[in-house]
Amino acid sequence: MSATLSEATPASYARHPIRLTLNGLVRDLQVLPWTTLLDLLREQLDLVGSKKGCDHGQCGACTVLRDGKRINACLTLAVMCDGAELTTIEGLASHGQLHPMQQAFITHDAFQCGYCTPGQICSAVGLVNEGRAQTRAQISELMSGNLCRCGAYTNICDAVEAALPLCQQPGGDQ
Repeated sequence: MSATLSEATPASYARHPIRLTLNGLVRDLQVLPWTTLLDLLREQLDLVGSKKGCDHGQCGACTVLRDGKRINACLTLAVMCDGAELTTIEGLASHGQLHPMQQAFITHDAFQCGYCTPGQICSAVGLVNEGRAQTRAQISELMSGNLCRCGAYTNICDAVEAALPLCQQPGGDQ
């Protein structure tokens, strides 16, 4: 006699324990093996700043920081983040003060609809952490994985360029 679907409990259906540091807090979680980091953040942890744009890693709306580096949360399985330090847009501000990159986006009006803004800001902070962008052309190239349907690219580059020296000061970056 064969088992019914409700009786079947394959190991792949089991939740997996993971521990990660999320926005400065250690979290012990149980996740299904196919849960993406984006779905974990948005659906289970109610951190909705990271957006689901294309769900294929092509738009950058879901960009978060893993150990200070940019990743697409829609392409990253949550189980791959066991032991990682994750920062979302919600975790960038500190002690009631906006991160210098967040403030630069406001100052330079680097958003219109705002949908891509969390991913843009996290990507820009990751770009600073990577230490690879020194010129406007490098900023533009290294931010090219983050799309803005409104076309605010000039202001985004202005904001990142203005925030670079502030973020590179001790205590200014992540």
